[in-house]
Amino acid sequence: MMRDKLDQKLGYGQVFDIKRRIISFNNQELTIYFSSFLVDNDNIVQLLLGFIETNYHDDAFGNKSVLAHLANHNLTVEENLDTIVTNILSGLVAIVINDETSVIVLDLRNYPGRSIGEPDSEKVVRGSRDGFTESIATNMGLIRRRIRSGRLRSEVFQIGDYSKTDVALIYLDEFVDQKALNDARDKIKNVRTVDLTMSDKALEELIADNNLSPYPLVRYTERPDTFVAHLYQGAFGILVDTSPSAILAPTTIFDHMQHAEEFRQTPISGTYLRILRMIGIILSFLLMPIWFTVIESDIEIPSFFSKVFSYEGTKNYVFLQIILAEVGLELLRMASIHTPNSLSTSMGLIAGVIIGDIAIELGLFTPAIVLIGSISAIGSFITPSYELSLANKIVKLILLFLIKFFGIYGFISGLILLIIHLATRKSFTRPYLYPLIPFSFKNLIKQLIRFPYRNKQH
Repeated sequence: MMRDKLDQKLGYGQVFDIKRRIISFNNQELTIYFSSFLVDNDNIVQLLLGFIETNYHDDAFGNKSVLAHLANHNLTVEENLDTIVTNILSGLVAIVINDETSVIVLDLRNYPGRSIGEPDSEKVVRGSRDGFTESIATNMGLIRRRIRSGRLRSEVFQIGDYSKTDVALIYLDEFVDQKALNDARDKIKNVRTVDLTMSDKALEELIADNNLSPYPLVRYTERPDTFVAHLYQGAFGILVDTSPSAILAPTTIFDHMQHAEEFRQTPISGTYLRILRMIGIILSFLLMPIWFTVIESDIEIPSFFSKVFSYEGTKNYVFLQIILAEVGLELLRMASIHTPNSLSTSMGLIAGVIIGDIAIELGLFTPAIVLIGSISAIGSFITPSYELSLANKIVKLILLFLIKFFGIYGFISGLILLIIHLATRKSFTRPYLYPLIPFSFKNLIKQLIRFPYRNKQH
C-alpha cells in the first residue's frame, strides 16, 4: 500500500509539518502529501479547490484525467519510494491516485528566507547591492541574471543520508579548468555523510583535503558579481542550499586578496587600492614579529625609530605584553561580531578608549605595542577573505613563539617554512602561490595591477 509506506517513511502523525489531504476527483480518491512550511499555501488551496470545483466527464482509467487537470503545472511521475519521500521533504507536493504505485509530483515550493540584500562583509562604495540568500533557487536566479548564455552549466547533487542537502556545481563550459572540475565532481560524488548541517563549510572539509592547514584552499563569497567574475576566469562555483555564501575554486592566495571595489573604480584607483590592501595584509602578520625580532635580538636601528622600538622591563615581560595584546584584540573582534548593531558603537568606544588608555596608564601595555597591534588589526580587517585573515593571525602567533625561543633564526626559519608550506599546497590541481610559484611574470603583473577593460578582438 503506497499510502501506508509514505505515512511510515514521512512520519505522518508524528510531526506537525507533514500534511495529508484526501479528496475525491472524478470517481478517484486522491491523497495529497506536502510539507506545510516549504510550499506556497495559496497554491495548495488553489490546487485543492481546482479538484473540488472541476466536474470532469472523462471516464479514462488511472491518472489520465488527473494529469489533464494538472497540465499547466510543473510535474513528474515517480515510482521510486525513496525519491518520492525526498521530494516531499524538499517541498514538493505528491499526489497518490487510488493508492497506485505511480505518484504525481508537483513543484509548488516556497522556501522561507530573507530578502536579498548587500552582504555586510563585502560592501562596496559603487556596485550592485544584491547578495546571495539561503535559498539555492534565488542564488541561481541572481547568477542567471548575469550570465545569459547556454554555456552556463549546473549539476545538482543531493548530499547527506538524512539532510539530503541540494548542492549545485556551477561553471561556464568554455572557460572552466576541466581538470579541476573533474576532480571536484568526483570528490562531491564520493562524499558519504549523514548531514551537511554546517552546509558549505562541511562540504569544503569533505572535498578540499585541507584539514591540517589554516590557509583556505577555496574562497567564499556572498556577492553574485564576484561569483560570476571568477567563473569567467576559469573557476567553478558550488552553491549549497541553506547557505548564503558560495564556494569558489580553484583559487590562489592572490584571489583571497582581491575585492570587488577594485573593479568599481578607475584602473589607477583600483591598482592603488589593490597594492595598498596587499601591503596591509602583509603588515597584519609580519609587523609585530619584525618588531619583536628587533627587540629580542637587540638589532641596531636608526635613531628615528628609537621610540617605537624602545621597551620597558625584561624581554619576557615584552613577550607577555605582545601575547596579551594579540589575544585581547582577537577577543574584541569576536565580541564585535556578537554585539548587536545598536551597541556596537558603544562597545568600540569602551574597548578603544577606556580599556586602551587605562591599560597604558597602568603599564600593562606600552604605547608601541598598542600602536603596532592596532596597525596589525587594521590589516586583518581589510583582508577581503575572512579565512585568510584568521590563517595569518595563527601564523603570526607561531612566528612570535619561534622568535621568543630562537630569536632572529626562528623568524627566518618560520618564514621559510611558511613559504614551503604554501608552495606545496594545491587548490584542486592549481598551485596555491601561482603565479609567484611557479613563476609567471605576465600573470603576476595582472595580480598586482588592475588593467582596464578592453573590447573583444574579432
